[in-house]
Amino acid sequence: MTAEPRAVPRGGSQSAGSVPALVPPCGLEALWAVRHGESTANLAFAAAVASRSTEPVAGRDREVPLSPLGVRQAEALAGWLAGRGRQSGPDLVVCSPYLRARQTWQAMRGSASAQGDSAVETVVDERLRDREMGIFELHPPTAVQARSPEEAVRRVLLGEWHYRPPGGEALTDVALRVRQFITDLSQAAAGRRVLLVTHDAVLLALRYVLAGIGAAAPEHLPPVPNASLSHWDTDGRTLRLRTWGDTAHLDGQSPP
Repeated sequence: MTAEPRAVPRGGSQSAGSVPALVPPCGLEALWAVRHGESTANLAFAAAVASRSTEPVAGRDREVPLSPLGVRQAEALAGWLAGRGRQSGPDLVVCSPYLRARQTWQAMRGSASAQGDSAVETVVDERLRDREMGIFELHPPTAVQARSPEEAVRRVLLGEWHYRPPGGEALTDVALRVRQFITDLSQAAAGRRVLLVTHDAVLLALRYVLAGIGAAAPEHLPPVPNASLSHWDTDGRTLRLRTWGDTAHLDGQSPP
């Protein structure tokens, strides 16, 4: 369950001899980003793939809740939050509006408060929502294949970073809204230590945006683990990626 924290080169995964990315200035002192805990849709997708089910998951993506394990994962994150303290931990939280992200922060905040940590200012921003999948909202891969095999082929052909489902977003589109969010956040929260509670697509876009202009897209990275932590800090001008997808705080958090 533990992902080893890794330092990452400033320009991302540049090829040998390539020009380093142009990293824009950022006014934040530190940035952490958490992917929400395991959701009921995460479980349903895994079950659908295993059983080859062709049915979509019922409901709306923004209303998908945490699973019982996801709640425990969020509570484990609270130990990390309480351990940071107010002097070195986040002093502002910006959360996705989706239920599973808000529940993750609520569980983190509640458990951290029980451990003696005081409240942190919290706001919600729509730009931290998950990738929109359009007509394939809450469709596991097997359901997409059954409903529209030609789109399943096009998705493989284009790759996940560039594929835009009908009515939905490519990861390149997510990166555009994340870029504007980070620009606004840098100005509105200059000098602050910020925690984002969001989704895997947003985390990939965030890594890409903060790596700078000309950085390689992180399209070949494995999925970002549920309830993992990624961390950037300032060098006085820009934010540098220190750890990615760390799950050390989740040791012992497994299905009953």
